[in-house]
Amino acid sequence: MNTPVPGAEPAVAPAPAVPLHAVEAGPHVPGVPTPPTADVVGLADERARRTDVSALSLREALALLASRLDGDLSIPGDPGFDSARTAWNLAVDQRPAAVVVPRSVDDVVRTIETARDYGLSVAPQGTGHNAAPLAADHGLADAILVRMHELRGVEVDPDARVARVEPGALWGDVVAAVAPHGLTALAGSSHDVGVVGYTLGGGVSWLARSHGLAANHVLAIEVVTADGVHRRVDADHDPELFWALRGGGGDFAVVTAMEFRLHEVAPVVAGMLLFPVERADEVLQAWREWTLDLPDTVMSVGRVLHLPPLPELPPFLSGRSVVVVEAVVQESPERADELLADLRALGAELDTFHPQPTAELLALHMDPPEPSPGFGDGMMLRELEPATIRAFVDAVGAESGTALMTIEMRHLGGRIRPEEARAAAAGFDVPAPGATAGFDAGYLVFAGGMAVPGLGDALVRSLGRLFSVIEPWRAEVEYLNFAEHRRDPGQLFGDALERLRAVKHAVDPTGVIRSNHPVR
Repeated sequence: MNTPVPGAEPAVAPAPAVPLHAVEAGPHVPGVPTPPTADVVGLADERARRTDVSALSLREALALLASRLDGDLSIPGDPGFDSARTAWNLAVDQRPAAVVVPRSVDDVVRTIETARDYGLSVAPQGTGHNAAPLAADHGLADAILVRMHELRGVEVDPDARVARVEPGALWGDVVAAVAPHGLTALAGSSHDVGVVGYTLGGGVSWLARSHGLAANHVLAIEVVTADGVHRRVDADHDPELFWALRGGGGDFAVVTAMEFRLHEVAPVVAGMLLFPVERADEVLQAWREWTLDLPDTVMSVGRVLHLPPLPELPPFLSGRSVVVVEAVVQESPERADELLADLRALGAELDTFHPQPTAELLALHMDPPEPSPGFGDGMMLRELEPATIRAFVDAVGAESGTALMTIEMRHLGGRIRPEEARAAAAGFDVPAPGATAGFDAGYLVFAGGMAVPGLGDALVRSLGRLFSVIEPWRAEVEYLNFAEHRRDPGQLFGDALERLRAVKHAVDPTGVIRSNHPVR
């Protein structure tokens, strides 16, 4: 559950300008249809007719922009403004200067032009799972929030094993489109996670130990840069911008489409083992030991859940506190049984492991099925020792009194390691990795709870307690997608930071594009 915290190489040269909104001439991946482009002559005529913006107030300029959009624009006081500004995380109070819901790439171009002319920023957003850092400290007061949810198209070329998605596409949309062709995308753990934001931040899927981060499988990205130009970037066209976008976050341009490699993955064996929370130390110690000698075909999570009595939860979870081990095993059922034997020997009260197509993995992690208010954060750990597990259980186990609802540790390693990711690129027929090739960390922690009235202070204390006791094992890097409060960019990008800043300066020197985790 993603629950946000409340409220060096030479610098890239500026990309060449092209006529308003014509896509830069990078060739498409074979078999993927070329996206439709606007009538360049007609748009150029429109630009020539544009009103002198210096003669308009901001309100008048936004009204003019609204009249030119295929989508919608709302400002504070409009009937639809509150609905338009609402993030997936309902605990985040986004208060932008205006909200645009585009229905075309032209809408994105015109929005950026207006924002630039009036000294505003543009903040693109797919779903708003990780909206808290963006909205903190009135961070959207001088920005137009561009909500992409009306642009959810997905195209699949099964022969080329390529998907092309629009910026509002969700992983549920993609999985539904690719599964009939026997193909698999490196999807997030929930159906309603946005593809673009997840991938720009790296993307740790259930197949990450065998395939690496989702960002490493991107083939091309279509963007509108701060100069209002629509470009298609890939390894051969604007390669520095392409490098920055893959793991460097959304600070460089507004993404309007993304193409990525799909994979042929045989049915997996996946499921969970569930135990009463009183056995948390025993179970998680056994899980830690189990992870030390696993093939890269196994991805797993050790997890404590403290669940309220909600009618939408199944009876074995509603109102209970449990410890769970979830895993995906890309092996035959017989080999999976061998690998799972030590964990099964613990005697779980519920064992759901069974062979299944990868499309079913969207339901494995039991994330909330719809927007909800949340408070949480993540931390990467170098390793897990027996003392780490003891500290973890003391902070969130049966006797802890924690207000947190979900507290998990994901096993990393395999092709999530940067050096292994780089070595694997050619075999996957993808470009060399971008700004975040992987992570030098062994485990990824995420903890969160429901941000409901009366629980705020308890959540802050509980999260702080957990992170303080596991701090001795903290890795040097952080995972952008689980960094749900503001971070020093050096924690997120490490040695890549100066190169990322050079790209930002080249393509957006005045800071028109704004993201939840800026590089400067």
